[in-house]
Amino acid sequence: MATRKTTKKAAKSDLAIAGKHLGNASKEVGNALMNKVDAMGDALSASLSKAKKKVMTRRNDAQRELSKLVKLAELQHQKAQTGAKKAAAAAGKAVQAAEKKLEAARRKATKQLASVQASVERKGKALRRAIEKEAAALKKAMGVQGKAKAAVKSAAKPAAKPAGKVAVKRAAAPKAAAKTAAAKKPAAKRVAAKKSAR
Repeated sequence: MATRKTTKKAAKSDLAIAGKHLGNASKEVGNALMNKVDAMGDALSASLSKAKKKVMTRRNDAQRELSKLVKLAELQHQKAQTGAKKAAAAAGKAVQAAEKKLEAARRKATKQLASVQASVERKGKALRRAIEKEAAALKKAMGVQGKAKAAVKSAAKPAAKPAGKVAVKRAAAPKAAAKTAAAKKPAAKRVAAKKSAR
């Protein structure tokens, strides 16, 4: 009977020891699992932080590139505005210079036209005077010729013998006047021709 009791106690003690070992083992497995989960969480958080850093770096790089592009666009816009202002100023100066040249040419043409008109008027007046002089000379010559003809007719009438010499002298005087007038005609025509040629 004692042997059976001893055997039962030994079996119970072995079971208790085995239960303790099993509990310890389960605790160790739980601790190991917890450590493994913690390690996996740490690794995951580390990889996430690395990925986050990469994303932030890429975002910063993109922002820097974008800011560079914006600055470049602003510089090009400023250059374009400056070039447009310079071109507009140059065009305005060119227009002003062209207007000044046009005004100077107009004034010069006006002066030349006035000079030509004055010259034409002077020549016209001189020609008119020459024509008037020639007409007056012709008129005078015609009058002298008329007087000469009248004198010739009166001399052709029968006169007294003592008065014959006087009649011949009177007839000779108008003929001489007619010759002088006839000689003046070509000279007056030459003067008028020279003045008109000028």
